[in-house]
Amino acid sequence: MPGKYYAPTGGHPGQDHLLTDRAVFTDAYAVIPKGTMRDIVTSFLPFWDDTRLWVIARPLSGFAETFSQYIMEVAPGGGSEQPETDTRAQGVLFVVEGTATLTVDGAIYELKPGGFAYLPPSATWHLHNRAQNTLRFHWIRKLYETVPGLAEPDVIITNEDQITPTVMPDTDGKWTTTRFVDPADLRHDMHVTIVTFEPGAVIPFLETHVMEHGLYVLEGKAVYRLNNDWVEVEAGDYMWLRAFCPQACYAGGPGQFRYLLYKDVNRHMALGGFK
Repeated sequence: MPGKYYAPTGGHPGQDHLLTDRAVFTDAYAVIPKGTMRDIVTSFLPFWDDTRLWVIARPLSGFAETFSQYIMEVAPGGGSEQPETDTRAQGVLFVVEGTATLTVDGAIYELKPGGFAYLPPSATWHLHNRAQNTLRFHWIRKLYETVPGLAEPDVIITNEDQITPTVMPDTDGKWTTTRFVDPADLRHDMHVTIVTFEPGAVIPFLETHVMEHGLYVLEGKAVYRLNNDWVEVEAGDYMWLRAFCPQACYAGGPGQFRYLLYKDVNRHMALGGFK
């Protein structure tokens, strides 16, 4: 009968596939796709046992200058009693796989996937993988900018599932932000959040602002506008933006599009001196 005959169509990739390789580094942004994170580009750190990492952001003059971001991979039994060697550095940890045993100022915590820790410079901390599976987590570092009259922030230990996301205005709940830190707490000079878009949601204008960004895609896929370009991104990709790089996005689905976001906040702009 008509319509029952099979005819080849050449096939079509599944909805979770992308069209092209997308690695790019420009003077305004970089896209580091998940496929670039191979064994040959791992790094190692002093005083970390059975641990390797991918450095996905570092301060670069004339680009993004405020932070570094690592994806840490700790084998069972690995970890560090001396993880941070810069006494000026604050840190955020976010666990994506496995279980971290984190000790902060003598208190012991277990961080499972979705676990978040903010560690001020004065915190004494160490971290180990006491479990049987590999531990993977993000570690974002920034030199803390002190302000006379403002105390250093407190340690924060929580999990994403303990926080109610904030709905962005005029979005019908399709764009939300999970905030681990109170935005009104000016002791903090950086925020790390999780941004979630439902299928079809958008950033409806080209954001252009002074904050630097690191965006690691945790889930889903989308088309992201970076400066003059639209790029496809999916879970495992990283976008690295310098200040004032225009940005927007369209989350096409089929599922949620979610990313871990870094930005520097709440401080005066450093002014150059004259001689």
